[in-house]
Amino acid sequence: MAAVTEEWHTPKGPYKLVTVNNAPERAEVVIGRVARDLADRYTIEYVGNCLGKDEVEATVAALKPDLLWADVPVMDQFCASMWTLEESDEMRATARRVVPHVVTHAIPFGLQVNNGPDAVVAHLKEAIPKLLG
Repeated sequence: MAAVTEEWHTPKGPYKLVTVNNAPERAEVVIGRVARDLADRYTIEYVGNCLGKDEVEATVAALKPDLLWADVPVMDQFCASMWTLEESDEMRATARRVVPHVVTHAIPFGLQVNNGPDAVVAHLKEAIPKLLG
């Protein structure tokens, strides 16, 4: 009889996450779902939110996150967005200036509004392994 071996994995992390979102309650709910769904692979700690680009530098300096996620346009595919392409570039550059190792990710503009929170959760669950390995 062949021996059955169980392979135990220790989740990677912990990764401290800060979001940039003008609806912080929604961001917290979505990130909570993602963190629970991926808990066997990653330990993600949601440590804070910035309501806008003017809060990024101070928040990143204070919390030293590993991850910064924002609801921003991707490839400027929409005319209007929560943040312009220039603002998203500025936020990511600011975060990297303060914490050089921070991993940034843009959630496609309109995903939440057009497809709901389940689509955002699915998007992040697909993106995280690509970002963190």
